[in-house]
Amino acid sequence: MVDQSSGSTPVDKEDNWGYDLYPERRGEAAQAKWWQVALFGAGQVKTEKTVCERNVYNCFENSPLVKLMYSALKASGCEIDLRRHIACEVCDVKVSGGYDPRLNQIVICQNIARSKGMVQAILTHEMIHMFDACRHELNFKDVNHLACTEIRAANLTHCSFISALSQGDASFFRIQKQHAECVKNKALASVLAVRPDVTKEEALAVIDKVFLKCYNDLEPIGRRVRRNSADMFRAYNERGNYGYE
Repeated sequence: MVDQSSGSTPVDKEDNWGYDLYPERRGEAAQAKWWQVALFGAGQVKTEKTVCERNVYNCFENSPLVKLMYSALKASGCEIDLRRHIACEVCDVKVSGGYDPRLNQIVICQNIARSKGMVQAILTHEMIHMFDACRHELNFKDVNHLACTEIRAANLTHCSFISALSQGDASFFRIQKQHAECVKNKALASVLAVRPDVTKEEALAVIDKVFLKCYNDLEPIGRRVRRNSADMFRAYNERGNYGYE
């Protein structure tokens, strides 16, 4: 894609993959929808941002997983500054959050992620990407790297047996396969969302290619976190096993 503005420098379309989902990343001011103005007044966007930022701060203070990821990033030389590395923004309804490797910044979609639980899930997921970028020098233009980090994030923070059942990814007759299928489906959706140049068949082929190695890499959480379990507290208490404070 080429920037058509006067005097601008042409931009490789690869640099903008996924940025259409985050209008504020492109310099567009967030605007309240007509129904938001009618129901809540013109200040709705500012209110959403305030609530989002409070939820982010709460997660960094109280969430075992977020605190664990913070410790892992700090130990890896990539300590997070909330004012610099976390941004609450209005996004396309197709996404709830994202990681911007260009700015090394996590985006929380304030118009979608309205609860502390959802903000925690997004932060942990995107902090996996940030960790991978820090430790493994990921190239997000390389679909193999992209698929691997999406597999890891889904594996460690997204999929559980209950969530897989609710999404139609599993049945009680396929218990051993359901988690892996959930991870593959989540990774596939994430890859396709930010890479419009990749077909579903191509994405599936890459995911299958890197799956075992990336699926078995549990660092830095150390375990697959099951929904409604004590796994996140166990993971936080075991952080010393990886040398995290």
